[in-house]
Amino acid sequence: MKSILKLVAIIAMLWPAISTAQNTTADLQVIIKETNNQSVPYASVELKKASDQTLVKGAFSNENGSANFSSIPNGNYIIKVSAMGFAVKTSEVFSLPAKKRIEITLNHDTKQLKEVSVNATRPFIQRSEGKLLINVDATASNAGSTVLEVLEKSPGVMVDRNGGISLQGKNGVLVMIDGKQTYLSGTELNALLSSMNASQVNQIELITSPSAKYDATGNAGIINIKTKKNNQEGINGNLQIGGGRGKGYRSNNSMQFNYRKGKINAFANYAFNYNTNSTEIYADRAYFDNTNQSHLEQPSHLSSYAYIQTLKTGLDIFASEKSTVGFTLQGTLINRSNQNQATALWLDKNNTPDSVIYTTGKAPLNVRNGGINFYSRHKLNNKGEIGFDLDLLKYRNKSNQYFNNSRNDDIMAYERQSRGEIPTRLNIFSAKTDYSYPLSRGKIETGIKFSNINTDNFASYELNNSGTWFPDFNKTNHFIYKETISSAYGSFDQKSDKLSYQLGIRIENTHYSADQLGNMQKPSSNFSKNYLDIFPSGYLSYKADSLNSFTLLFTRRIDRPPYQKLNPFVLIINKYTLQKGNPDITPQRTWNFELSHTLNQFLTTTLSYSLIKDYFSQIFINESNDILVYTEGNVGKMHNYGIGLTLQLKPLSWWDATIQSNFNHKVLNNSNGLSFKSNINQLHTSMNNQFKISKTLSADLSGFYTTKARNDLQELLYPNGQLSAGLSKSIFKNAGSIKLALRDIFYTQAMEGLTTFPNAQEYFKLQTDSRVAILTFTYRFGKPLKPAKRSSGGASEEMNRAGNS
Repeated sequence: MKSILKLVAIIAMLWPAISTAQNTTADLQVIIKETNNQSVPYASVELKKASDQTLVKGAFSNENGSANFSSIPNGNYIIKVSAMGFAVKTSEVFSLPAKKRIEITLNHDTKQLKEVSVNATRPFIQRSEGKLLINVDATASNAGSTVLEVLEKSPGVMVDRNGGISLQGKNGVLVMIDGKQTYLSGTELNALLSSMNASQVNQIELITSPSAKYDATGNAGIINIKTKKNNQEGINGNLQIGGGRGKGYRSNNSMQFNYRKGKINAFANYAFNYNTNSTEIYADRAYFDNTNQSHLEQPSHLSSYAYIQTLKTGLDIFASEKSTVGFTLQGTLINRSNQNQATALWLDKNNTPDSVIYTTGKAPLNVRNGGINFYSRHKLNNKGEIGFDLDLLKYRNKSNQYFNNSRNDDIMAYERQSRGEIPTRLNIFSAKTDYSYPLSRGKIETGIKFSNINTDNFASYELNNSGTWFPDFNKTNHFIYKETISSAYGSFDQKSDKLSYQLGIRIENTHYSADQLGNMQKPSSNFSKNYLDIFPSGYLSYKADSLNSFTLLFTRRIDRPPYQKLNPFVLIINKYTLQKGNPDITPQRTWNFELSHTLNQFLTTTLSYSLIKDYFSQIFINESNDILVYTEGNVGKMHNYGIGLTLQLKPLSWWDATIQSNFNHKVLNNSNGLSFKSNINQLHTSMNNQFKISKTLSADLSGFYTTKARNDLQELLYPNGQLSAGLSKSIFKNAGSIKLALRDIFYTQAMEGLTTFPNAQEYFKLQTDSRVAILTFTYRFGKPLKPAKRSSGGASEEMNRAGNS
């Protein structure tokens, strides 16, 4: 007892000294902004002693313009800040711990920079806070390419024959452009991305575990395509002209224009593309039972040309140091002409020709869509920031089909025609508000969102009999769909020198109703659903030392079926192949887990596991003896085990290399009465080499290879890959450049595989016009200046499900 009393007395006597010792250091937060109150990310921040200007610590501001210093000894200090496009700023002397938060406002550098020389090689990929960043301009072979072609050779990204995009071996990706949904999916999204010039894109973000502030859709994560934004003061911009040749011609042209002065920033980005394309398809469908077997060979040739125009314009008004408001207008016009010629050759079990049917078809596509976004941002006196976004979107798609089937042999001669008008009209309203509150070493974010979707589509089909057209009521349909999604989220993140973490939760309530109006041959039907989901997410990151760091990620996601996949109408692919919607399909829900280790930004290793319930898969059904119908449905569970490696090398001073591989083991367990089960091991590898030949000349060599793969229960994809090269020459004192790109040099990027369905199977091979040589010229003018912060908009997942897949 006496010993305890002595210990208490000693602690009491020493407590003032202990307390004083504990308060000899303090944390400091530095906020960097520009004169219009926008944050300045990636600024260099130096903390120096006031007495002799010696450097104590250095840091870079994060994307919110914040730089944090911890455990700084009490005393007098100054802050020196420098950032590209701004004048260097040094703070007044301040004392710790009296002042623990410093705000520094940077002024734009008024010196006119007539030329910009970037000596450092920009890496093809970078990692940043759970994102993989693809720098599109880093490789010359991307010049003149489409965005879809850039995605195809991006690490971990795969594109299947139906336009579906998968990420790290998992399908169900939410594709966004500048934080806003593309409001297209499947083949229509494929058409847009294949018509969009890569020169319009600055970066592509691959986010496998999005935080709670993002919409929960996309079981594999998010691909966010960030377009270039003119960042110069005055009247300035850039111009690109490009042309290329494969089997057909293509031309990709774009212009960016910006005017910025005082409190006003106005911009307009316009692109005009013309593409011709051809596709060769071969399908060999085998029908068999115990006694008989027959083959249907279907070689087809598809040709198309398209005119695509996109316009994005807007205005930012910096009303005060704390408030910014603005709007953005955007529109897309696509006129595509598609023609096909196909032969259906029936062979008996001895491969002897039995009959042949010739098919010619036309399928023009006309897309008119536009949208407007209003936004506002306001900094509150208590250091928080509140934002509001309102989106109004209209989507108009008119697709016509015409088929002529003819037969002329010893057994039978006939000619039959069919045609259809398949319009899609979609109206979207979305509103959201977000609030963020910065902490000394982190932040709190919360927000709510509401969206409403309406579509009213009438698809009309006709048949020709002896020169007279009459309605085909078996395929004609009128589909009305309404959907509302209400959501709320909250997240908290905290960072220290070694440990950082984030926890978030998102709640979404979905209600939809649909009416399939009948006609004189088909009865009407209707269906509706209402469901509430909770989506937790988070990460824990630990920096063990200067070389090693570990990160654990988890998230729960959802994929809602696209609207048209719920519509039980019939789409004619050809005489022997139909596509139908499925009103009974339900959302698939996914748990994703990742554990990654990074070694000195040199090697990143990732282990992942995903469990998908009510997995989406194409389902192939024999409707009759010779007609195949494919639809989509829920087929059970899929377990996806993965390991990924990313290696960034510099073999020589002039050579930078990036290699990325993803290995996946997939197990598909069917639980819905189908007789199919499957599992597969698949490997996807991509590489990029950058060569700095001289100060004005650079080159690159890139490519990818995928082993056998499987995304659908009944479809196996065979290996494929490609190799591309590029050469870039700077001219006009680095204000311009000329780039030559050669894509798919060895013409190896064919989509090939085998589909299995009851009592039949089909081998297919699809070869597009992928070997192309493209020459582009780019000219830039203006001076570097940090761009105005653009709104990401409020319309999200509901826009990605507007079309067919």
